[in-house]
Amino acid sequence: MSINTLSIIDTFKQVMIEGDRYKQLVDGFFNTLKITAGALLVGIVIGIVIAAIRTSFDKNKESMKLKGGVGYYILGCLNAICKLYLTIIRGTPVVVQLMIAYFVIFVSTDNGVLVGIFAFGINSGAYVAEIFRAGIMSVDSGQFEAGRSLGFNYMQTMKSIIIPQMFKAVLPTLLNEFIALLKETSVAGYVGVIELTKSGNVIAGRTFNYFIPLFTVAIIYLTSVIILTWLVGRIERRLRKSER
Repeated sequence: MSINTLSIIDTFKQVMIEGDRYKQLVDGFFNTLKITAGALLVGIVIGIVIAAIRTSFDKNKESMKLKGGVGYYILGCLNAICKLYLTIIRGTPVVVQLMIAYFVIFVSTDNGVLVGIFAFGINSGAYVAEIFRAGIMSVDSGQFEAGRSLGFNYMQTMKSIIIPQMFKAVLPTLLNEFIALLKETSVAGYVGVIELTKSGNVIAGRTFNYFIPLFTVAIIYLTSVIILTWLVGRIERRLRKSER
């Protein structure tokens, strides 16, 4: 083993092992996973609601307009609110949304993880909504007619027939959104959340060594993304086999 390699190993032990500093990275990584998983769940709920509203309006706009009634105007208002939400969330940086959530909306709380879940969930919801909307629109219109022929109304058709097919179509894209969300949580340190990147910075500041902590953080992120990418690939292959 070369002298340089021994020097790096000794430096790693000094920076990460002494004082159990590696535990800070472990705790930070778990906070990253908590924020990512929680935000994705929030985003999925928001995405389903917005996608259902927007596709319902797009598919039934003409027929509802001919029938008249208050339902057309209510759905139209909801559709407009959804469009405004999508425009604002996709048009502003996630770090600004995070800071607004922490310093303005939830100024009275010090639970940064929950604030991160809320902020990243709201942000993710805008992108998940468009993923779901594209998935619903890709389902053959004959499926809607089949649901109606079985006596289902529009919402029952969506719940029992369309949304299950939509999930199958968008699952790989949804998992890719999970990967992107995992990396986006690295900005949560701006509001004092000790996630993976922030914990690496804390260790670097205490030891005055930035090389070891930050490269360790990069390797953890890279390994996590490689594992998730592998899982996405396996799921895509299984979906292709099931379609045959």
